Amino acid sequence: MSAQNAPERPATHCVILARGGSKGVPGKNLRAVGGLSLVARAVRAGRAAPSVTAVHVSTDDAAIAAEARRFGAEVIDRPTGISGDGASSESGWLHALEVIAGQGLPVDRLVFLQCTSPFTTGADIEACLAAMEEQAAACALSVIEDHSFLWSLDAEGRGRGTNHDERQPRQRRQDLPPAFRESGAVYCVRAEDFARVGRRFCGPVALAPVDHPPVEIDSLDDLALCAQIAVLRGGSEGLGCRADGIAAVVMDFDGVHTDNLVLTDETGREAVMTSRGDGMGLEMLRKAGRWQLMILSKERNPVVERRAAKLQIEVHQSVDDKVTALEHWLAGQGLGWDQLLYVGNDVNDAAAMARAGLSACPGDAHPEILGMADWVLPQPGGRGALRAMCDALLARV
Repeated sequence: MSAQNAPERPATHCVILARGGSKGVPGKNLRAVGGLSLVARAVRAGRAAPSVTAVHVSTDDAAIAAEARRFGAEVIDRPTGISGDGASSESGWLHALEVIAGQGLPVDRLVFLQCTSPFTTGADIEACLAAMEEQAAACALSVIEDHSFLWSLDAEGRGRGTNHDERQPRQRRQDLPPAFRESGAVYCVRAEDFARVGRRFCGPVALAPVDHPPVEIDSLDDLALCAQIAVLRGGSEGLGCRADGIAAVVMDFDGVHTDNLVLTDETGREAVMTSRGDGMGLEMLRKAGRWQLMILSKERNPVVERRAAKLQIEVHQSVDDKVTALEHWLAGQGLGWDQLLYVGNDVNDAAAMARAGLSACPGDAHPEILGMADWVLPQPGGRGALRAMCDALLARV
């Protein structure tokens, strides 16, 4: 079929509800997991789904609105009357649909994302939309396969097996009837059906099994658990196969290898802090032999040379135009931009990051860099960010 005759892609709008008030976890939607706020993670997931036309954050909070815009979302002002604890999600979604349609934008499908599910990926969203289309359903949701033995109470208040018969020999978990529970992460609807019914389950339902940690953030303990999961994962959710074609890793120095602070004595001599863990990770990466490594720094400082020598990594200093320098370096290595992972932390790294096949930054990078990086590492610069990167890359070997 020619491009001219190809059917138009359905207009699919992602809506994220993120009110300012939260009793269980105060300021929840701006709390960070893996270096990114929960609302930022939801926005990035929506923008990572190729089928999503636009991402909208409905909020009553100015700080959340600013965070949403910073990561590329449109903002919908959520009325006070539907922003309290008692307001249903459906009321917020219906209001968002009214606002989007009122702007004259076509709306065929809606994707509802929950900030409380921090590990949602663009692939999860695509799976839900695909399930809805393939099963000709009115709606779809992300689910997690559940092999638990479920119980309920009988009329006498005694336990009875729900998905198993406790009076029979004990079954293996894998032999139980298939069961699924809502992951709470993604809901998809056909806009026309949702507007007519007013509920997320507005007709035949399709299930889309997803494989992500079955945690929803409703308490500080949940938040702490997700933060640890993000560290273990190296912040690599959603990378998919993007890292597989990488053959070169180029890193800025200040703020990436260091914590971006410098000690200066009365003679002007400078000293910086680096991480032994980062050093170990880079040593393992170098010895793996799959990646060309290089440090590219705007500054010229003996400490950069000494650190690079210790790590046995090539270094280029006093570089103002990093894009031109990388053009020459990549050509010398026989590589293209699509094979480059660039790790930066500040605005002078933006141009190189935009050209690289994959870009990464520490969790404490400049806001502009956090907003554009493909991969936000879960640790600060000089304090484990590079180790997280190395571990994630090596795990794919």
